Amino acid sequence: MSFTVAIVGRPNVGKSTLFNRLVGKRLALVDDQPGVTRDRREGRARLGDLSFTVIDTAGLEQSAPESLAGRMLAQTREALAAADAIFFVIDARTGLLPDDRAFVDLVRKSGKPAIVVANKAEGAAAQAGVLEAYNLGLGDPVAMSAEHGEGLSDLYDALRALLPEETRVPEPAEETRDENAPIRIAVVGRPNAGKSTLINRLLGEERLLTGPEAGITRDAIAVDLVWNGRPFRVHDTAGLRRRSRIEGKLEKLSVSDALNAVRFAEVVILLMDAQTAYEEQDLRIADLAAREGRALVIGMNKCDRDAGGRPSAAKLREEADHWLPQIRGVPVVAISGLTGEGLDRLMQAVGAAHETWNRRVPTAALNRWFEDATSANPPPAVSGRRLRLNYITQPKTRPPSFVIFCTRADAVPEAYKRYLANGLREAFDLAGTPIRLTFREKDNPFAHKRKVR
Repeated sequence: MSFTVAIVGRPNVGKSTLFNRLVGKRLALVDDQPGVTRDRREGRARLGDLSFTVIDTAGLEQSAPESLAGRMLAQTREALAAADAIFFVIDARTGLLPDDRAFVDLVRKSGKPAIVVANKAEGAAAQAGVLEAYNLGLGDPVAMSAEHGEGLSDLYDALRALLPEETRVPEPAEETRDENAPIRIAVVGRPNAGKSTLINRLLGEERLLTGPEAGITRDAIAVDLVWNGRPFRVHDTAGLRRRSRIEGKLEKLSVSDALNAVRFAEVVILLMDAQTAYEEQDLRIADLAAREGRALVIGMNKCDRDAGGRPSAAKLREEADHWLPQIRGVPVVAISGLTGEGLDRLMQAVGAAHETWNRRVPTAALNRWFEDATSANPPPAVSGRRLRLNYITQPKTRPPSFVIFCTRADAVPEAYKRYLANGLREAFDLAGTPIRLTFREKDNPFAHKRKVR
């Protein structure tokens, strides 16, 4: 039985710091600036021998429902509805503020058991704030410091009293990844490309915060979904702008989080606005995914707003091959995250790209192709000396990686490397996936022997 705890409280009381402490790693962005967290983020927490799901939420603020802060509050309400228990976090150093007293009514109305966490309680200056927390009427507060890990044993005792008996078991050992594990997807793109709207449409619910404002998403939020019986784990990321336009520490943290999502993904969906596709930043993001060795799918979003109608598949393919020759054949799908048009084709393309990314070519077939390719177009001589390419092998997949044994590996021209890589894509249906091509010199078996006169 899974037990879920929601962490709520006004902005800048340390909710994300507590979340990171419980999950054992830095998942949520943390900064001194209030209101960093906007979407709700879930993680698997451990506290002693207790294992449970924990939800980090946006800071509670009084705002109009249609405003950004109002939509953030709606996300927090949904987290409260989904939780079995609540950590109501206050700042022990500043004591109770009017917002704390106002929002504790929200916790009471939820009807869920709650624990008051008096955070930032290190030092004598926080004692008055801890005592003041009794006035909330939610029982004994737990004084702790999420940043320094103090008071976790008291939090353990308070939570253990709320957990049902069947959840009081040690966390099972981490399972190894199997073939039925979810495909990890990172949805990336420039700000306001429609990434969160797309994921909400795939989920069939308003799980992620959306709106007309650019840059709403800050954390890389992971959500699970099943599409046509196939499991996926999708990471929504912050919009990526050019480095020269990134302002402030918070945006740098958001970009870093997005880049980490790309590095740990298996398939990257690059979402472009159909009205302004293939701008310099789009090409940089695509090149980043290729350099990281991730399978890539391009989603041409907002095609429903194109006055000229939805572009043909042939035109989309022609444009992609023109702008991204290093990953020729990358799948391009015209979609609308708002209406749901094209989502079936997009997810089919993701599955096909993942399969290609994992493809292994038989060694015999590989060397037959290699012999034909080098015979049809032999490697050029460099500085008057001939290059000899002996044979090829595929040591790994994810992405497909090939090693060519040869003489003078450092002298192989880049143009010839591209010729071989494109030939591999065409011969073995590896279109659209990055290919790793390494040239290695064979060891000389006579190098250790002295020359005899």
